[in-house]
Amino acid sequence: MKKLYPYFVVIYMFVGVSISFSQTEQKPKLVVGIVVDQMRYDFLSRFMPFYGKGGFKRLVDEGSNFTYAHLNYEATKTAPGHASIYTGTTPFYHGIISNDWYDKKSKKSVNAVADPNYKSIGSNGVDEPSSPNKLFSTTITDQLKLSNNNNSKVIAISFKNRGAVLPGGHFPNGVFWYGTKTGNFVSSSYYMNELPKWVEDFNKRKLSDKYLEKGWHLSQPVKNYSISAPDESENEADVFKEGKTSFPHLFNNVKPEDRYSVLANTPHANDLVALLAKEALIHEKLGKGNYTDFLAISFSATDYIGHSYGTNSFEIQDAYIKLDSLIADLLVTFDKNIGKGNYLLFLTSDHGGLDTPGYLTKNNLPSGGLGTNDFSKSVRSFLSATFGNDKLIENISNRQIYFNREEVEKAGLDINLLQKKTRDYIRDNFPVISTIYTRDNLEGSNATREPLNPTLNSFYPNVSGDILYSLKPGYLTNMLLQGTTHGSEYAYDTHVPIIFYGWRIPKQTINTPVYIVDIAATVADLLNIAAPSACIGIPLIKK
Repeated sequence: MKKLYPYFVVIYMFVGVSISFSQTEQKPKLVVGIVVDQMRYDFLSRFMPFYGKGGFKRLVDEGSNFTYAHLNYEATKTAPGHASIYTGTTPFYHGIISNDWYDKKSKKSVNAVADPNYKSIGSNGVDEPSSPNKLFSTTITDQLKLSNNNNSKVIAISFKNRGAVLPGGHFPNGVFWYGTKTGNFVSSSYYMNELPKWVEDFNKRKLSDKYLEKGWHLSQPVKNYSISAPDESENEADVFKEGKTSFPHLFNNVKPEDRYSVLANTPHANDLVALLAKEALIHEKLGKGNYTDFLAISFSATDYIGHSYGTNSFEIQDAYIKLDSLIADLLVTFDKNIGKGNYLLFLTSDHGGLDTPGYLTKNNLPSGGLGTNDFSKSVRSFLSATFGNDKLIENISNRQIYFNREEVEKAGLDINLLQKKTRDYIRDNFPVISTIYTRDNLEGSNATREPLNPTLNSFYPNVSGDILYSLKPGYLTNMLLQGTTHGSEYAYDTHVPIIFYGWRIPKQTINTPVYIVDIAATVADLLNIAAPSACIGIPLIKK
């Protein structure tokens, strides 16, 4: 038996190595999450003739394309969108009800990720520090690290802070966003005490300044943009102070102190994010270890451009043409560094956007504004006349009314009666408002995967208001004459791409309804790890 012992050792070692190798091969080396801010689904199909073969077309042709994917809640904004993608749930559970909201304790507006308890890292204190402390669910990136005792690496990069902070989850290895006051990528003391050397070296290259010198020029001949509205349009903002809205766009007339923030309104903002993501891939050795790593990338420029120029502009079309080239380059980079078929990638958006309101009204299509000031004055006057108190309303924001509970108690009023009277007055006097809910209508119910009640799915009891209302399709709280916005439960805001590509992803096109919350559930299922703590999504890819 003693003579056989070495052979048993060899066999044991071989089996052990085989098992270890098998476990490694059963998971991708890297997961890449790409979020394109304000990307309506139709931007994928509408601009497809102008895309190259290696970007969006490659993902659609070789991956699983879900053509009828929607957000399942009303708060279709950047922070709730990123939170919902990565938690697999809605604001009802994760708590991010908007980009900013009224805080009943401090009686001030608070930002979804801004956190004064920390310090900005890499900006000499001039940029706002951030943290994920207002996010009340775990993320798929959290779950990946929890699954293997923190051995996976998670890096999140975006132009916007919320586009990096929320995908990164609660204990990532690095989260970086662009500081519009310095032109550098920054972080927060929540994550680190100093920037990694590779980020510092990237900042030293001063690429922002080089892009400022280049300006923004069309990628293709003017004739290719005939599907968009005229280049010179009164429905577009003069972001560059040029006295015009047509190409090319140069920074000559932009104040020096404003140039880094104005850079956000160009595709160069996406260039910077993509370049830093490639640096992260190399210097953090993502996908090179024994455990699956995660790289979260959010492209924000498309949102800034949409807000300034609208959905029908030369600018938005050119932004997607340029983004297509960026994605193609990233895919080639992943192929070379990780290996084609060794990485799992998804591409989606945090929300869509309304067709340019000025363009809609010009063509006699339904659009308009509620008029926030008039609405506020009217409701306040009604309550004052009805209850003899002009301080009952504490705040109106995000299409929500917050009552002053101290004043309500002082007046001896029944809060439910106050809610009902206010609801009835709004319903009878503001025809552009389509639905109205009181707090007691929503409390006691639970969010659902299907958007049976988009307002309920956006409601978080601790921070939401007492009255919540929605507007008719095409209508805004205040009419916009230039650019566009988002934030409704309608298809133009909820219909977004969901594409899975790469590791064990079949080639298929599916048009059955799926939802943004299904992304995290799908990734968790493919990786054989636990889904995020409040996930209500379902897996979309059959094994």
